[in-house]
Amino acid sequence: MDGIHGKKSPLLFIIVYDYIDIQYIRTVLYPAASAERPDRLGPYALELARGAEPAEGRFPLAILSHGTGGSPLVYRTLARHLARNGFVVGMPEHPYNNRNDNSLEGTARNLAYRPRHLRMAIDWVFGQDAFRGKLVPDAASVIGHSMGGYTALAAAGGLPRAFPHETPDGTPQAIEVTPDPRIRSLVLLAPASVWFRDEGALRAVDLPILMLDAERDPYTPPFHAQIVVNGVADPRKVHYRTIENAGHFSFLSPFPESMAVPGFLPAQDPPGFDRERFHERLQAEVLAFLAAQYE
Repeated sequence: MDGIHGKKSPLLFIIVYDYIDIQYIRTVLYPAASAERPDRLGPYALELARGAEPAEGRFPLAILSHGTGGSPLVYRTLARHLARNGFVVGMPEHPYNNRNDNSLEGTARNLAYRPRHLRMAIDWVFGQDAFRGKLVPDAASVIGHSMGGYTALAAAGGLPRAFPHETPDGTPQAIEVTPDPRIRSLVLLAPASVWFRDEGALRAVDLPILMLDAERDPYTPPFHAQIVVNGVADPRKVHYRTIENAGHFSFLSPFPESMAVPGFLPAQDPPGFDRERFHERLQAEVLAFLAAQYE
């Protein structure tokens, strides 16, 4: 397949498609044959080929699910690396659980809605005329960070249960989720998994998983990853390791110097951690894992 897993691809350019009529898909990065130019993706400067036609070829689809109260744009460098190497990357913004409107955070409704957003995002990308005949059919991978990890697991067959403080009547509540059979693999970055503590909650999740967590993470400490390893159908399919000295936000793309100020928590790492260098390795590792699923 062009552009992935060791084959040098001529598809070195990407298009940014901003879709603002619905909230589910905000940006899609994908291979294009036009030259990149200096541009901006939200508040971030990037080299892009905005408005270009998609390149010739057939490409795997990856959907990126951001953390609670976050934005898909904080994973822009990973998304761009995948697009430069032959992936179409959909970057939905989860309604009512993002940086502009976080009104559903900590609710059972949010637990139910988030996996649906992934299905809608996959449907939307496959339904676009621009991508007709250019996507690997009926297949997608999901990359999820933090609450995005929960979202990926639920969409892949997990059976979550809301906590009492998240439900209207104050009692635990099973969350109804329809799994998406098109999901072929998961990348979980510091995943939030406590909603899958029930026996058998992850038994139906039976697909390759790359899972990375952070040694110095106060939000999703290592027991979250253990819930996944101990709960999925086949732990041998989980490629898991802990990133030494990393924090929860170390998986976010490096921020511009103007934003990397002490009061901005997402830009902070534990002392001595080199986020720029880590992301070079992270991009290569995620690409290699995802590409292997489409060989």
